[in-house]
Amino acid sequence: MASLLALRQLRGPGSSTSSQFHTSIVSSQFRTKSKKPNGKPASARTRLAKSLQPAGKAKRLGKLEVAPSRPEFKRDALPHEGLAPQQRASPLRRRTTELRSIPKRPAPNDDADAQTEVKNWAIKAHSERVDRRKVAARQPSVAQVNPLEEEFDLSVPATSSSKDLPTQFSSPPLMPGLLQSLQETLGNDAKPTAIQALSMKNLFRDRVEGERYKEFLLASETGSGKSIAYLLPMLQDLKRTEHEQSDAVSPHSTPKPLNPRALVLAPTHELTRQLASFAKNLSHVIKLRVMCASKANTTSTAKFSGTASKMKEKFEEAGTVSDGAFLISKSSRGSRPVDLLVGTPMKLLEMERGRGWNWEERARERAMRIGKTKSEDVKDTDESSKEASREFWVDEPEMGLENVQWVVVDEADVLFDPDFQESTRMLLGDIAAARGSPVPVIPSSALSSTPDSEATTTISYPFNFLLTSATIPTSLATYLSNYHPSLTRLASPRLHHLPPTLRTEHTSWTGGNKNADIERRIRRVWAEDALVHSKTATGSGPVKLSKLLVFCNKRSRVEQLAAFLDGRGIKCVALTGGAETRKRGSNHHLDGFLKTGGPVLTGPGMCDPAQTPHVLVTTSLLSRGLDFSPMIKHVFIVDEPRNMIDFLHRAGRAGRAGEAGKVVVFGRAKGRGSGRTEEVKEKVRAVAG
Repeated sequence: MASLLALRQLRGPGSSTSSQFHTSIVSSQFRTKSKKPNGKPASARTRLAKSLQPAGKAKRLGKLEVAPSRPEFKRDALPHEGLAPQQRASPLRRRTTELRSIPKRPAPNDDADAQTEVKNWAIKAHSERVDRRKVAARQPSVAQVNPLEEEFDLSVPATSSSKDLPTQFSSPPLMPGLLQSLQETLGNDAKPTAIQALSMKNLFRDRVEGERYKEFLLASETGSGKSIAYLLPMLQDLKRTEHEQSDAVSPHSTPKPLNPRALVLAPTHELTRQLASFAKNLSHVIKLRVMCASKANTTSTAKFSGTASKMKEKFEEAGTVSDGAFLISKSSRGSRPVDLLVGTPMKLLEMERGRGWNWEERARERAMRIGKTKSEDVKDTDESSKEASREFWVDEPEMGLENVQWVVVDEADVLFDPDFQESTRMLLGDIAAARGSPVPVIPSSALSSTPDSEATTTISYPFNFLLTSATIPTSLATYLSNYHPSLTRLASPRLHHLPPTLRTEHTSWTGGNKNADIERRIRRVWAEDALVHSKTATGSGPVKLSKLLVFCNKRSRVEQLAAFLDGRGIKCVALTGGAETRKRGSNHHLDGFLKTGGPVLTGPGMCDPAQTPHVLVTTSLLSRGLDFSPMIKHVFIVDEPRNMIDFLHRAGRAGRAGEAGKVVVFGRAKGRGSGRTEEVKEKVRAVAG
């Protein structure tokens, strides 16, 4: 009993906030050009587009289809409507004695006067409040302040909805084998989400000879299943065309080792590995070949086979490759059939063009391969010197692009961001040129930033082109309207909002050590888990503690917080862009945090946060697209989000696929910075509605 009381004391009331504010019904008085507090206009890279309605030349060529939202609640007809009320007989009153003749009881002198004065003061205060409300009601309404005027583009009207969407996964339109794999992954009773239903309605139509290739944008909130929405039609079309061309000679023959028929582009290596693994699970019945360019691979030849210990050594060597590159040895450079290849744009460019940046280890291997000695090309460095500098190398191409029929750009708002779009559009241009229909690759500085109907050049790729994202910045919406006017936009009704199962909570710094405040909030989560376990557990098993995801803005902050938690007995994983664990060619450094199809690991110490990591501290590196384990029910945002795009993606790592979750935002309750914290609270309430 004492332990339960202690746990109850540790458990504090959360300040979950929610709001019915919806950006699609904001009044026209908000439609003014937004500016940042310093007077500069908000950047189109960080301001979300309120609507995906085509603009410019896309008004007559493009199309927008939005899934309908849930039907509104309507009250049933009253059963007594139209009937006259029954007249009830008045109850008999008790006959009371006349009280006027009874003398009143004398009241105390001081207490009675004080109580009467307080009562009169309360009545007077209430009447004054009523008068103030009446005066305020007569005055004209003051224009409200939109908390998201810096983040949302409010210049486009609301859009229409789509009807007659499929309500279940069925065959047709899905192949029986693809449907079987999907049910094994999601369950037999799984229902399609809004974006998946839109995909089944629009993307499963077979392409007719001479018809334009598909161009679609899939826009939906985090955790809504966008990967399934684009993988299902792509895998089915790859299998269908494989059967059609099984007896025919490939029209585009190439001597390069890899010749994929579909590419999926993603911004991070962690995401490409998870997408490749998920695509393999969906295609294991229909037997398609899926490969990942961000994995370390070993050749399965006879010279590497043998005892289990020798095979283990080879796989360990593959896991220690510095960049986790996809390597093809000279002995296996023959053409290898590949249906789907997943990778980052820069890695695929290196494989396609045969050139890129590499570290000293690859330079040494190449020098030894061409017959030069180690001392001639690669100089040894002292132990006290810094890391070896990068060297530019040119090698034979490993991949041909002539057979590419599908290209999916996942997290399109990142890959078409001005910092990354150069490599993305360069790769798309190489694919179009390899297929015999080159398109212009416009420099980033020459791209138009405003919707224009005539001045821009329309880009039409000779392959099926899909884009997907949970956030559509104004810059991406403008780019698509200018250069892809015929693109069809498919959107869910909750775009740019948090999942409905994700709650928000705001907690304040105590004014002391911020790391100690974070540790205290982590232990409070585990105390709540222990309390729930004590009420629901039927056996004497260990308490299953939740795992947490902590987001910071800077790499130094990640390292500092991780070191503090380790010193306090909370083992955690700290992952940034330059972490050594990212160079192993696999996602094993995220074991226990990412969602997998296998069973949950159990054993001694697995539930002890001092032995097994239960906290993952990272930056926005892991906020894009990754599907985390349902054990992660809490996301901590310890640094103020730079913009609402970052917040939506960070918070969206929990509460996925209908699971319950909570995002905890830290901030200042008073003093310097408290005003900015209040602004963040208002914006969070808006996107949580």
